[in-house]
Amino acid sequence: MDTNISPYDLRQLIRSGEFTQNTSGYSQGFVQGNLAILPREWAHEFLQFCQLNPKPCPIIGMSSNPGDFLLPDLGRDVDIRTDIPRYRIYEHGVLSREVTSVKDVWRDDLVTFLLGCSFSFEEPLIADGLEVRNITEKVNVPMYRTNIPCKSAGRFSGTTVVSMRPMIPKDAIRAIQICTRFPSVHGAPLHFGNPQDIGISDINTPDFGDAVTIKEVEVPVFWACGVTPQVAIENAKPDFCITHSPGYMLVTDIRNSSLSIM
Repeated sequence: MDTNISPYDLRQLIRSGEFTQNTSGYSQGFVQGNLAILPREWAHEFLQFCQLNPKPCPIIGMSSNPGDFLLPDLGRDVDIRTDIPRYRIYEHGVLSREVTSVKDVWRDDLVTFLLGCSFSFEEPLIADGLEVRNITEKVNVPMYRTNIPCKSAGRFSGTTVVSMRPMIPKDAIRAIQICTRFPSVHGAPLHFGNPQDIGISDINTPDFGDAVTIKEVEVPVFWACGVTPQVAIENAKPDFCITHSPGYMLVTDIRNSSLSIM
């Protein structure tokens, strides 16, 4: 399938069940988002958690009212119940199942949050001539739990999840310069070099996504990741929550270029 498919057409394929894979590299030029949907009684604390941790949890959209499942600010005919290839459903903080639609579990008290995704800054990296290994190898980006603490808000707390892309040192420095322009999609990397410094014991075994090749001359470069809220949700244990499956994003009609601050 053409990776330059429009976001609207891709969402229609996802809604119909014809597209079920991760969304990295698709609809290039457009913002992809991480998802968190919580009952109203949990929403305010989660919003505070995101505001206190803007690097891993940058909010780029949310529903206007509890129960809203159409999100017109994010794109044409966006239905948050059907337009993500794979969802995760949590009950009391425990992952209970993965599904391709949440229409049958939708509730009138649910509040939707869409958080910025690292897939958005992959485009300017590639445009500058930097290789993004997960796209080259056609796999999901590797993601890892770390020992980097988040600021707590009410019942939400946890450590930061990071995504990783290997680069030679001079490309890593250039990536820092580029990504600094995109704070609403995680901004500059948090760390590069020794993974054990941030609590990652085995770089070849990601907690989410797929392992990628790391060449002898390369260093792993780590960005804050929008899977971080899933760790906070595991700790907070709300009775019910819906997230995306890592790497399976909502593809919006918002242009990546609109997120640049320079």
